[in-house]
Amino acid sequence: MSSFTTTLNPTPFGFFDSDSAFQTEAEAMVTFVKRRLGDDVLSVELTKKQIWSCFEESFLEYGSIVNQYQAKSQLLSLLGMQTGSLDEATQKLPRDTLNYIVRLAEPYAVEAGLGGTYNSISGSIQLRQNIQDYDLYTELIDPSTNTPVISSSLNPERRKMRVFEIMHYNPSAAYRFFDTTSAINYLNNEFSFESFTPETAFYVLPVFEDILRGGQMNISNRVRRSNYSYRVTGTKLRIFPMPTADNPLRLWVRVGFESSPLNPAFADASINGVSNLSNVPYGNFVYARVNSMARQWVRQFALALAKELLGMIRSKFSSVPIPGGDLQLDGGDLKSSAKEEKEKLRTDLKEMLDSMTYNKLIEIKATEIDNLQKILKSIPVPMGRVITMG
Repeated sequence: MSSFTTTLNPTPFGFFDSDSAFQTEAEAMVTFVKRRLGDDVLSVELTKKQIWSCFEESFLEYGSIVNQYQAKSQLLSLLGMQTGSLDEATQKLPRDTLNYIVRLAEPYAVEAGLGGTYNSISGSIQLRQNIQDYDLYTELIDPSTNTPVISSSLNPERRKMRVFEIMHYNPSAAYRFFDTTSAINYLNNEFSFESFTPETAFYVLPVFEDILRGGQMNISNRVRRSNYSYRVTGTKLRIFPMPTADNPLRLWVRVGFESSPLNPAFADASINGVSNLSNVPYGNFVYARVNSMARQWVRQFALALAKELLGMIRSKFSSVPIPGGDLQLDGGDLKSSAKEEKEKLRTDLKEMLDSMTYNKLIEIKATEIDNLQKILKSIPVPMGRVITMG
């Protein structure tokens, strides 16, 4: 009599054919299924290969459901990682990372001028006497190539230009004395000061004070010098006030371009990494590594699959002629019963896994801690000693 190991292609996919634990279980599944379906009384019209096929499908179903619920807990940390081999993430507990959260924040950093993923470029416009309007797409020049910025190598697809910053004010050096209305809080330096008024006070201030005051002066120059302003409309830049000098200075503008989310400014391997549930590197489980709870679910689901298959076979004939009458077959009842059993097994497993996602486990632990504190607060302590919680 043929066995699992001596049979050619015992299962349709052969995912577990070399697993010794699966081989041993497959032999026992034949006896288990046939006895549960009444083979000792009435012959069960199922072959060994059909039962082994149900066994393989059952284990694949179990692995698929468990992996789906693992993805609920881990997908945020797995996004962007290499897709890798199919077994890479199945048997590992990944560390949580903030990579995806940082990735979500990068566009806001670009808008705030504080960094980001996409490069920007600075160019200049030669101002002309009594000319107030300039075209950014033709007159903004890249000094390194002496060509319009719109044709920069950073913009091969000639996307829309975005203005980030216009240096339309005279640069101001950081003065030694920041507060021009009072002699108090002057910055200390290597030079000695002579007090001209009795109320003058000098302080030795830390370095960060210099930095903060320098930033304060920069913002003050931008905000209070309201006579220097500009307005961008379409491709046109209008500056205020109108240049009146015979040889006006250049106006410097920092711009960027609408960037493709799939083509950042640097080689980002995560673009080709995990993007959704379909390419997370989850593989098939190893039967030898799953515990008894998993194996029992697989056995019961394989039995339901075998029952459904037997019902389909028997449904092809509503009755079989026998001497003196007809034998009525129960194909319809078997299919209906198998459908209910499969649905119940799936539902029970999903409900259990749903209560064991990482977020749920944290909630359970938090509730446990709260309840423990309530209990400890009500426990009487002898000898006048007391434990205070919280």
